[in-house]
Amino acid sequence: MNRTDRYLLGITSPGCTDLAAAVTSLLTEKDWVIAELLQLNDIQTGQFFCRVEFCKPESGLMPAEFSNRFSTIGERFEVDWKFFDPSVPHRALILVSKFEHCLDNLSYRKQPPELNIYITTVASNHPDLEAMARFLIVSFKVLPADGSKFATKATQEERIRELIEGQGVDLVLLARYMQVLSKESCQNPAERCFNIYQSFSSSSDEARSFHEAYERGEEAIGATAHYGTLDLDEGPIIDQEVARVDHTCRQGQLLATGRNIENYSFSREVRANSEHRVFLNGHKTVVLK
Repeated sequence: MNRTDRYLLGITSPGCTDLAAAVTSLLTEKDWVIAELLQLNDIQTGQFFCRVEFCKPESGLMPAEFSNRFSTIGERFEVDWKFFDPSVPHRALILVSKFEHCLDNLSYRKQPPELNIYITTVASNHPDLEAMARFLIVSFKVLPADGSKFATKATQEERIRELIEGQGVDLVLLARYMQVLSKESCQNPAERCFNIYQSFSSSSDEARSFHEAYERGEEAIGATAHYGTLDLDEGPIIDQEVARVDHTCRQGQLLATGRNIENYSFSREVRANSEHRVFLNGHKTVVLK
């Protein structure tokens, strides 16, 4: 058996007791080897979530045939299901402004087994990170900035949507992109737009929230990774990271700690999505890991 031929099955359905048994029976019946099976039956919402990773035998049911066979189970249990080949990387568009640390971190981790992504383009509303993108051998696009503030924003978002559609983008990664996306841009890449922001702070200026945390003498700082939505920093949360700080931290130390926790949380968010571990559960998420 070639155990490198792995496939994934993601399942969401109304809560039931025998769906997992039906899935495992279908797999073992055809000599597929189950490498990992994770599930959650949410009693409060009545939803069932399951992620199955399995290996294809050298002879037996092929992936396309398995998909056809599983459709009968899907109809029987009213299942919303997707079949994935994890060897195919996710095509990612990265949006940035002037902060480089999240872009640098994602670029370093972009190969499996860390992040199964292929960066199609880095796009920005500023030209500051073009040299960095060239060093990383990644296409860099400066979003147009002609006209009034509102006209510029509309033109930039139109260009972003062109990149998403023209390059077959799977993930839109807001790597400290200091712009609020419009309703059209949030809905268009539904469930594939991901953001990182500095939490634990009451600052109205996200670019300076860690600076203000230092000035107020805060004892903890945090970063939240979530789906990008129309409501600023209100999308379903996928990952969070917290760091303790105190009066002995110099400003430079606190800012460096802040950048690190943003990198940790954002990269875990991207990894969880690139491995198909994230399921929407109302306004919350289920991350099967």
